[in-house]
Amino acid sequence: MLFGRKNLFSATDAFPLTDAVLEFDDSSSVAVRPGRRALDGFGPRGERSASSKWWAVAGLIGLYALALAGFYALGVVGAQVLWVLAGLTAAGFAVFGAVFRSGLQRKLRLRHLKLGIVTTAIGGMLVVFYLEPVTQILLAPFMFVAVAYGIFTVPRRTLLVLTAAVLCAYAAVIAAHYAEQGNDALLRLELMHLLALAVSVPAFIVLMGRVQRLYRSLYQASRKIKNIQEDAQRDTLLGCFNRRYILAALEEQKQLADESGIPLCLAVLDIDHFKRINDELGHLGGDEVLRTFARIAQQGVRGGDVFGRYGGEEFLLIFPATSLLPSLNTCERIRAQVESHAWTGLLKGRVTVSIGVTQYVLGESVLEFFSRADTAMYMAKEGGRNQVVVEEPIAKGDSQMSDLSIPSSHAFL
Repeated sequence: MLFGRKNLFSATDAFPLTDAVLEFDDSSSVAVRPGRRALDGFGPRGERSASSKWWAVAGLIGLYALALAGFYALGVVGAQVLWVLAGLTAAGFAVFGAVFRSGLQRKLRLRHLKLGIVTTAIGGMLVVFYLEPVTQILLAPFMFVAVAYGIFTVPRRTLLVLTAAVLCAYAAVIAAHYAEQGNDALLRLELMHLLALAVSVPAFIVLMGRVQRLYRSLYQASRKIKNIQEDAQRDTLLGCFNRRYILAALEEQKQLADESGIPLCLAVLDIDHFKRINDELGHLGGDEVLRTFARIAQQGVRGGDVFGRYGGEEFLLIFPATSLLPSLNTCERIRAQVESHAWTGLLKGRVTVSIGVTQYVLGESVLEFFSRADTAMYMAKEGGRNQVVVEEPIAKGDSQMSDLSIPSSHAFL
């Protein structure tokens, strides 16, 4: 018997036997990767950065400039057209750069920004077309490229209105060419291009609208799936990782430690006198204490640590690639923060936590690893609560392991 616990592996409230068999089975496969800070809501978001979007726009402009440079190499356009394109590009980037530096983009929706980029790009190509009629060959395909750039963000109706405006501007350029040159052949050629654009671009936008709706449906479905996955990993009451996730993370970290030899530590945290807290505050008040404790603990852990609720008022804290001393320091910091927190309400006493921490021994089972940390936590309870007890590991296979009655431990008050 160790502090009144007859069997560490019996079916108790702290360690149900059925859950131990199902969730601490060393042979089971683990489908969930251990949560790092990114999975806990503190990591970088998955959206592309603003710089990558600028590079995408610059790449599309570069393709048009490359095609125009090919026309120049063939001798069908003059060098002044390239300079005009360079000036228009610099002016466009300067305007949008000023918008971003001023913070105005925060007040604008993404669809408005993309609409501005698409309009600017097509406007620049119309200017080049006015200067060199031969560049109408480039205007048609690159107009499709510009429209495709905004098709998933800009509403279809807005793109159709923009297309009508572009066609009107195209017709105005044709009229200007004919007024300047009086070339009937050029007029017929440009009118054929205008007719082709007037038929094909709206049809393209309408057809792509279906793809746009499919894209939005898939995006919404992926967001729902992501939310479901996150909810499946989280404790609905406290917001921290739940029992299933934390045990899966522990199993995987154990396998990683066995393969690489890196250290691994585990802490079991249990709120002291939680039954008294429930009696004083009621279950709703007890839930609020749990939420506050979980928030304090998560603020106290480091970036790579994994914190989750094991059950009731008991929590697990995994320290991947961490030796015993840094793990102990983190546990002591959490204990002190919980003790010094300004707890409000009808509590007659302060809220404290007892913590047991230990280091993984290569080759042992997760059940043995957990049991040692759990034993240290109960020793902290028996020793007066509100303390951290370290259960120093003994190498697997040592004869002292089976004969151990009073573990070598250190309590930190």
